[in-house]
Amino acid sequence: MAQVRDPHPLPADLPAAVAAAAEALVTAWGHGTETTHPKVSPSQLRALLVVERHHDINLGGLAEELGAIPSSASRLCDRLQAAGLLARRGGRADRREVTLTLTGDGQRVLNHLRTARRAELGRVLDAMTLVGRSALLAGLEEFRAVAVELGLVRQDPG
Repeated sequence: MAQVRDPHPLPADLPAAVAAAAEALVTAWGHGTETTHPKVSPSQLRALLVVERHHDINLGGLAEELGAIPSSASRLCDRLQAAGLLARRGGRADRREVTLTLTGDGQRVLNHLRTARRAELGRVLDAMTLVGRSALLAGLEEFRAVAVELGLVRQDPG
């Protein structure tokens, strides 16, 4: 009986091939940040995304989410507040606790970033075949599910 060959055999170094493909994805994804105004650094963007996800978070919680020490997180918040993207207010229960929230401008920056990222990804996806797009989506969904199981990423996509 003849053996059926896979028309798309896996490369010998699959992690390297996935890394190369991921670099292309990350590069296309990163193009969205080039059009944001005001410009935000990757660490500032991460902070904005954490604050958005938690709605109201204190400085200690933000520092923990970012894997930073509180003084570094505070300086990061200083820059975001000066840019008008983040607001600080006294906590409801404890006035000494500072609660962080996005400003309208902060939310607009994130919304613009998401729109720009989707447009860049859309350009690439539109040039792919239907089979390629379907395979990419299925593979990424499975990759994410396994990464969640392994504790590498959170269950919530936010």
